[in-house]
Amino acid sequence: MKIVFNIHYHTGAGQKVGIVGSIDELGAWQTILAKEMSDHGNGQWILDVEIPFFVKMIEYRYVLKSPDGTVISEPCRKKRKVRFSPEQERCYLFDYWMIQPADAAFYTSAFTQAIFAHAPQNCPVDDDAKEIVVRVCNPYVEKTQHVAITGNQDVLGRWQPENACTMICTHFPEWEIRLGVDEITFPFEYKFIVRDEKKNICHWETGENRILPLLPRHEKATFVVSDYPYRDDRAPWKGAGVVIPVFSLRSERSFGIGDLHDLKLLIDWAVQTHQCLIQILPVNDTTRTHTWADSYPYSAISIYALHPVYISLQEMGALKDEKKAAYYRHVQQRLNGNNTVDYEEVEKCKMQYCRDFFEQEGDRILQSAAFKSFLRANQPWLIPYAAFCYFREKYHTADFTCWDEDARYRPFHIQSLCHEGSTIYSEISFTYFLQFVLHTQFKTASDYARKKGIILKGDLPIGIHRTSVDAWIEPSYFNRDGQAGAPPDDFSDTGQNWSFPTYNWDVMEKNDFIWWKKRFCKLSDYFNCLRIDHILGFFRIWEVPIDFVQGLCGHFRPALPLTVNEIESFGLKWDERFLKPRIHRRFLNELFSAEARKRLDAFLIDEDDEHLILKPLCDTQKKMERIFETHADALSEEIKRGLFAIANEVLFLKDPYEQARYHPRISGNKSFVYTELSPEAQTAFDRLSNNFFYERHNAFWKAEALKRLVPLVDSTDMLICGEDLGMIPAPVHDVMAQLQILSLELARTPKISGEHFACLHRLPYLSVCTTSTHDMSPLRLWWEENPEKRQQYYRSVLQRNDAAPTSCSAEIATQIMGNHLAASSILTIIPLQDWLAVSDELKHPCPEDERINIPANPHHYWRYRMHLTLERLIEADDFNRKIRAMLADCGR
Repeated sequence: MKIVFNIHYHTGAGQKVGIVGSIDELGAWQTILAKEMSDHGNGQWILDVEIPFFVKMIEYRYVLKSPDGTVISEPCRKKRKVRFSPEQERCYLFDYWMIQPADAAFYTSAFTQAIFAHAPQNCPVDDDAKEIVVRVCNPYVEKTQHVAITGNQDVLGRWQPENACTMICTHFPEWEIRLGVDEITFPFEYKFIVRDEKKNICHWETGENRILPLLPRHEKATFVVSDYPYRDDRAPWKGAGVVIPVFSLRSERSFGIGDLHDLKLLIDWAVQTHQCLIQILPVNDTTRTHTWADSYPYSAISIYALHPVYISLQEMGALKDEKKAAYYRHVQQRLNGNNTVDYEEVEKCKMQYCRDFFEQEGDRILQSAAFKSFLRANQPWLIPYAAFCYFREKYHTADFTCWDEDARYRPFHIQSLCHEGSTIYSEISFTYFLQFVLHTQFKTASDYARKKGIILKGDLPIGIHRTSVDAWIEPSYFNRDGQAGAPPDDFSDTGQNWSFPTYNWDVMEKNDFIWWKKRFCKLSDYFNCLRIDHILGFFRIWEVPIDFVQGLCGHFRPALPLTVNEIESFGLKWDERFLKPRIHRRFLNELFSAEARKRLDAFLIDEDDEHLILKPLCDTQKKMERIFETHADALSEEIKRGLFAIANEVLFLKDPYEQARYHPRISGNKSFVYTELSPEAQTAFDRLSNNFFYERHNAFWKAEALKRLVPLVDSTDMLICGEDLGMIPAPVHDVMAQLQILSLELARTPKISGEHFACLHRLPYLSVCTTSTHDMSPLRLWWEENPEKRQQYYRSVLQRNDAAPTSCSAEIATQIMGNHLAASSILTIIPLQDWLAVSDELKHPCPEDERINIPANPHHYWRYRMHLTLERLIEADDFNRKIRAMLADCGR
């Protein structure tokens, strides 16, 4: 069969248009093998290709070839697709050069599979006819609506909307119609419209009439006209949702912690209140110690495995042993009575139940077709994960460097260890079973959300734990000598140290970022929308040296560290002492009390008459931490804090990758060593720091981010959002806007310098607006924390002139919620705690107990749990009616 490609595009000097596609005749996606088209003048490019008779479908893209050999693809990331029938002799394709649509968000699965989901339909094909296939993309079509075509033809109703031809949704958001060539005359003018189920017109596209060109004459040919997208001038769509960790959910069927059954109840509540999105925190397995320390959801031991604590025991199945069943009912009642999550007890008891159920039903489940299918599809990650879990228990630690001969991952050994005939297969298969149950339950909840028109939004942590499955089996991807964290910010004056290994991006790039693409792919099993935690990490990560506990003495990676000549070009005379922690005696009383200063001889020695330095036994924060862990009873926390501060007393840090290159210490102007500089040297250091942190890296970091994010965004159809709070480099907004990644916006943390509170009506449309995040105080607690800030917000934002009340009433919370719902953002997502604040009847009695995380505390216990059940929430008619009204008033 012959395919004739046609596209209208005016190229630059020396450029040629080509095609690359999924078959050998189109280069098999190798852009260097793209087929050049013939230039027929006036921007018309044509290519004839003979394809084998057995090819039923091809995918393709147009590319631009420059004289220097560079090849540029169409800006739109969507691949074109065309199907054929065996009887076709010739197919003419009329295309346009596709740019990335301004409304690309609506082409993501968040809308195509949830909000506006349309079931695919088969368009009837007449193999003997000469047909014209007209296609158009329109994602903004509600479930009860359809696209129709009308025009100056009898078959199209002669511009009468009620007589227009209904188009078929073949693959939403693509609509098409097949017309017999003999049914039309030229010139052929037409437009697209949107109608409801009763064929009432909902919208008529804007702009001039579309005109179909005169077609070539050929017997039994099919003409496929892929037209420009639907031209829409309707008000921008806006939606609202709720965010809460799964572990925080509570229902009458819970087992001391939220589970995947509870997620379905939350979906029911979202539907009832006319919300369209549910956002949750990461749900990957974090089990390392079987203690509350594992409650941190951003420290996963596997990028694939789900956490067993989220299994719904009742959905999994009942125990036949009535004595055991009665015992677990008693345990359930006790754990459900807790105000917060008792992580250790919950994990222990739920795993006991799972083992008892596995003993009862395991053989049957392992032999089921569903389990075998799951095992085949997930073996590449499931086998090493199961082995990791086994070794963690065998060696009593998740630190694989302590696993003797098993410290190094040996694929063939692991395969034999996890084989069905292995002596430890009972343990291995139990892990398989847990993940099978979790996947089945989570997929059921996910499908339920899609069916109900609810977007399920997941969370992609920027890091993984340094003693994780991934670090064990693919060590080349990770730098274990570095620790990921964040520079000083509103959360912590000394920065944050998350302890995750940093990434070897150069190695990942050589493998086409396949590790990341697999993460995205796995998450798309459950989610239609994704929050990238700390998206700044794709531009640069804050890397803390392995000897530090705090994050203050970190540096950006990748970076462009300074030479001595560059440092001195700012007017600062180089001194090697800038690199060594030291403290002037006169500052000791600012760090230590008189009693504590008596004990400093054990830790400090004289450098000269005026300065002290740390002794070798405690010259790093990690050494100090070990000393204070060993002698916790004898040494005070005050001494530890003071010594940590001295370890941070440097102005520059050596770059660990390039010799004789240096990073200025962030917030160096707040150090004691800075105060010892002359006024001229201080001014020079300030100029240097400002240039280094806010100017020097902008183009470099933008290029790095595009290199990493473009292939990842291209690899998924999920709606991508980025958490872009903190110290934001200038290019972040440009890159996120270019890739149409939704930003995160909060009134209390404005991104425009000089603003006290963000103007919610000026937020970018492609953004998520919220009142607080899990790392912040919820609304009512924030209201109580800072009286000065509260009064300022009360007057300038809420436009009230009296004194602000000390607590946030339901009436005030309602106004604040209304302001956020009226924001210009496409999505407003409210934490459940803040939703409840609009009801005096339902809100938590104690605002302090609603906080989820305190970022300044790396050992925080994540245990917040909603204080009322989801069943009660669903039955709260007045409250739910109020939310529906608030959303309606704001057009969400």
